[in-house]
Amino acid sequence: MSRPEHQAPPELFYNENEAKKYTQNSRMIDIQVQMSERAIELLALPDDEPHFLLDLGCGSGLSGSVLEDQGHRWVGFDISSAMLDVALEREVEGDLLLGDLGQGLPFRAGAFDGAVSISALQWLCNADKTSHHPTKRLYKFFSSLYSCLSRTARAVFQFYPENSDQMELMTTQAMKAGFFGGVVVDYPNSTKAKKFFLVLMCGGAAPLPKAMVEAEEEERISYSSKRDQLKKMRGKPLKRSKEWILEKKERRRRQGKPTKSDTKYTGRKRSGRF
Repeated sequence: MSRPEHQAPPELFYNENEAKKYTQNSRMIDIQVQMSERAIELLALPDDEPHFLLDLGCGSGLSGSVLEDQGHRWVGFDISSAMLDVALEREVEGDLLLGDLGQGLPFRAGAFDGAVSISALQWLCNADKTSHHPTKRLYKFFSSLYSCLSRTARAVFQFYPENSDQMELMTTQAMKAGFFGGVVVDYPNSTKAKKFFLVLMCGGAAPLPKAMVEAEEEERISYSSKRDQLKKMRGKPLKRSKEWILEKKERRRRQGKPTKSDTKYTGRKRSGRF
C-alpha cells in the first residue's frame, strides 16, 4: 500500500473526506490520542504547571485536545485548510494557523515551552513541487523551530520514517539547526506497536528518554485511566463530563471565542441510536 505522502501533497491529501475520518473513526482517534500522550510524556514538562506549547501539523486538533486535557495552552499549525476547518467545528481551545512547515515558523523568539507533532514530519522529506528541496526545507523548519522555543524546551515528533536514510536526513538537519537529541523507538520488536519519536532538546546534550518495551504494555494501556484518576483527585472534572464541557465553554467565552449556548442537552450522553 502506497504511503500517504506519496499519493498527493498534504494540503490535497487531507481534503474534506480525509478530514472527516478524524471525527468519525474511533480507532484512528484512539491511536492519535495515545501517540499524543506519549509525545507529551517525552517532553518531560514539570508536573502540575500549565505550559504554552506548539502543535505542528495539528490537523483536526486531536493532539491539541490532549494538550488541553493536561492543562496546557497551545497553538496549532497545519497546511490543510480542510483539517483546520474540522478543528474549528470541534471548538478546540488552541489558536490555529494555516501554513507550510517547510517555509519556517512565524513566531517570536523563545515564545513556546515545547512542541509536539504527530505523523507530520515525514511529509517534509517529499519534493511535491520543483521548488521543494527536502534538505533545505527541513533545515528551514528546524532552525525556525529552534528560534521560537525557550532554551530549556524540548520538541517531540512522532513520525513514520520510510527508511534509515530519511531518518538520518531529519536528525542531521535538526542537529545543524542547534538541537541535541535523537530517535526513541517504542516497542522495537513489535510490527504493529512500533513507534518512532524524534526527541529534540534546546538546552544542551542530555540522555534520551527510555523507550517503551513489551513488558511495559500494561502500564501504557492504563496511562489514560491513571491520568483521569489524578484529575479527579485534584478536583478537576473528568473529560467529556457535563462539568468538563461547561468549564471548557466558559473558558472560550472568556477568551472571546464564538461558543454555542448552554441548553438542557449540554453534556447529555447520546444513546447512539436514532
